Amino acid sequence: MSKLHGEAEALDEVDHVLGEEYEHMPVPMSARRSTFSVTTVWIGFPMIITGAMTGSLLVLGMGFTNAVWAMLLGNLIMFAYVGLLGVLGTRRGMNFALLASVVFGRKGYMLASGLLSTLLLGWYAVQTGITGSLISSAYELNYVAMTVIAGLLYIGITFVGVHGLHLIGLVSVPLFVLLGGWVVADSLSTTSWAEIAAYPGNNGAATMSIGVGLTVVIALFIDAGTVTADFNRWAKDTKASVIATFSAFPFANMCAMLVGGIMTAALAVPDANPFGTDNMFGYMNGKQLTFLSVLAFLFLYCNLGSVCAHCLYNAATGWSRILNSRMRLMAVVLGVIGIVIAAGNVWAFFIQWLSLLGILVPPIGAIILVDQYLQRRNATIDRDWRPTAFAAWAAGSIVAVIVEFYAPQFSTAISAGLAGGVAYLLFNRMPEAARAGA
Repeated sequence: MSKLHGEAEALDEVDHVLGEEYEHMPVPMSARRSTFSVTTVWIGFPMIITGAMTGSLLVLGMGFTNAVWAMLLGNLIMFAYVGLLGVLGTRRGMNFALLASVVFGRKGYMLASGLLSTLLLGWYAVQTGITGSLISSAYELNYVAMTVIAGLLYIGITFVGVHGLHLIGLVSVPLFVLLGGWVVADSLSTTSWAEIAAYPGNNGAATMSIGVGLTVVIALFIDAGTVTADFNRWAKDTKASVIATFSAFPFANMCAMLVGGIMTAALAVPDANPFGTDNMFGYMNGKQLTFLSVLAFLFLYCNLGSVCAHCLYNAATGWSRILNSRMRLMAVVLGVIGIVIAAGNVWAFFIQWLSLLGILVPPIGAIILVDQYLQRRNATIDRDWRPTAFAAWAAGSIVAVIVEFYAPQFSTAISAGLAGGVAYLLFNRMPEAARAGA
């Protein structure tokens, strides 16, 4: 007991120095952060090389023009979805786990929050693995060693808390704008805008439907977007919350995707592999200039450090609520687990990962939006389980699976969200649901 008491006191001291993270209660107005601070937290999240890789995949699969439409429409949908969820977090000061407790129940929330927190831990592992893989292949260094170093650095950023996310954003975003802008300008010098716009896709044939493209765009950040209250609860007011969300979707995410998409269309490399050398990181190293390779090395660690720290922060916040622990302790524990997973090359399942997210996650956010905006505004945590929320979640995911396998031309993510939200609305209007006290 004395050892546990000593550890608790140590965590209290750390929180006193680095700042309280409010894992188990709403963030008071006195602790809210400036609009600039919350915006740097969000803008540094999607402006990453993985977004550029995703843009490349879209252009390869759809052709440039169709891919841009998918990027734009998908990001606007994300702005509406994340923006509305973020405003809920701002108004109530609650993180996602607390909001989910209102909608799914004081015990039921564990399933929704636990799933999302675990998926985000997986996303941390994927991004950490990508860091190790790109560094290893570019500089002929040991993959496991580079992955472990990356993971430990990202744990350190997360341990600082929301201020750490603010700081890494201040470094990561300017680097991406500078180097991404250079990559676009340099690759454009080899062709023309007309040829880029006419680029038809890999080997001259589009293989990805607009529905699949939308799912890829949305699923890239649907997990973190659903738990946006973890970030937006720090905003002082609704205006600041919306500005911060807009900086991410569509602005930062669209910029990142366009960098990769323009580069891919401009170079028109047959059988390009964005997760190999055919990305902005590989492009910079391909110039064989020492200063540019050094910049690329630093850029990759800082840039993917931003997304990894954000994902680990979300995962640690969620699990700290479930296990009645502290965010910083969970960041260390979960970060180590993520490093082990990353060392096993889990990042290789990137597309499958996005498909899974598109099936399971959108109904959760849609149900919260319907509940808090249309059904039970300002409701409190009043029961252990709310069955209609789970029934609607299941309905949304079932529809998503049907679309995934039998109507792949449509968007799995959009179908899942719409079906989950509509099902929740209908279930709560059924007499049976009312009698059951759902």
